[in-house]
Amino acid sequence: MSQETSAPQEIVQLPADEESKRGKQVTSPQELLDSLKSLQDDIGQICELASEEKGLVTVFFESLLKLMQPLATTIPVSLTALPKEMGNVVQASVDPTGRLIVLYQDGRAELKNLSEEKNRDLMVSVIKDVIPQFKQLTNTHRQKIEGRIKFLSAVTKELQKIVKMLSAVTT
Repeated sequence: MSQETSAPQEIVQLPADEESKRGKQVTSPQELLDSLKSLQDDIGQICELASEEKGLVTVFFESLLKLMQPLATTIPVSLTALPKEMGNVVQASVDPTGRLIVLYQDGRAELKNLSEEKNRDLMVSVIKDVIPQFKQLTNTHRQKIEGRIKFLSAVTKELQKIVKMLSAVTT
């Protein structure tokens, strides 16, 4: 299995309204200072949000691990939930630790750590696909336990009858 290689930085496309704002020339030093102060505020908010997101991602994957352990070792991910840029994916699944296991048509396998910042958009897509499957997993797990209880209950009743008969004979 190959680990994910780091891709070159992508070029960010600005929305049309941002392009028109950017095209406006700053005409005075005060406008430039105002623009820089606004930029500073935005960067501060981005840092705060990134820190909050990092904490939430950590708690989410800790919870996922605890939830998945008794239910499944991996959960399949629908190929439609994956971005087209991933290429010719034939199978994908997520494990309890937050790694996306991707198998490609050419036989390659790749692990993507969904908790990494560069994979956050992919993480959201995978979560949206995987979370609804937990209802089915819990139903299946409950049915297994109910089946075992039904079996053990019937066997235990019969064993108790045998023990009663045996005690009556030995006394």
